[in-house]
Amino acid sequence: MAHDSPDTRPRRRIRPTRRGRLLLLIGAVLVLGVAAAVLVPLLTREPKTAEQGRSLTIPEGWRASQVYVAADKALGEPAGTTENAVPTANLPLPAEAKGNPEGYLFPATYPITSDTTPKSLLRYMVDTAVSRFGADHITAGAERNDVTVYQTVTIAAIVQAEADTDSDMAKVARVIHNRLDRGMPLQMDSTLNYALNRSTLDTTTGDTKIDSPYNSYERKGLPPTPIGNPGEQAMAAAISPTPGPWLYFVTVAPGDTRFTDDYAEQQRNVAEFNRNRREG
Repeated sequence: MAHDSPDTRPRRRIRPTRRGRLLLLIGAVLVLGVAAAVLVPLLTREPKTAEQGRSLTIPEGWRASQVYVAADKALGEPAGTTENAVPTANLPLPAEAKGNPEGYLFPATYPITSDTTPKSLLRYMVDTAVSRFGADHITAGAERNDVTVYQTVTIAAIVQAEADTDSDMAKVARVIHNRLDRGMPLQMDSTLNYALNRSTLDTTTGDTKIDSPYNSYERKGLPPTPIGNPGEQAMAAAISPTPGPWLYFVTVAPGDTRFTDDYAEQQRNVAEFNRNRREG
């Protein structure tokens, strides 16, 4: 059977009237408006509290008192809650710490969820410190320096507080070890600041006379606990101090720390430090 021949007549385009075009435009706008109204809440909806990616960052060198305050704020707890949780948190601290977590609240960023409690957060920090500080190279370094790991953490905390730059840390650690080996008092302002719960570069003669186990001007040896929570670089400096005879140091200006084993030179450096302070 033969096929019918196609219709070759020109086709006429159907054009909407002006009124029709206006109706189509209004309809499109309404459709887009409905879509946007549905989409905006989906884009702006807050995730559940436990999934918001909240966290708490503990900087290197913070004292336990600072960590407690920050933890209370991060968890939305009344002031003092985290500190009061310490005695019953079952923290895996070394016996030398006598239950005081100072030095073992490891500086890091910790996730916060709806299940996080002051006790669980403290355990997380201490577990991290115990894991890092229990590494073989830390233990070997402590034995090599004839100190315990806990004492190494104490040295590292002083290094963290005293060093002006990261590159100074191993030299500061050497000064501490040299003074300990010679039976000299450490005479570190950072330990006085810890005793007085402050942070300052200005130490008076009266400060050096306070009755405190953290007064390293009056008492020989290390303070009874760390004076803050050191990071890994300070720990590395504590176990591997730079070889050198230094017994003194002072930062005369930012980035300019002078190390020496000559007391007269130290006095000149201190005079320059004081001059810079007055002129600043």
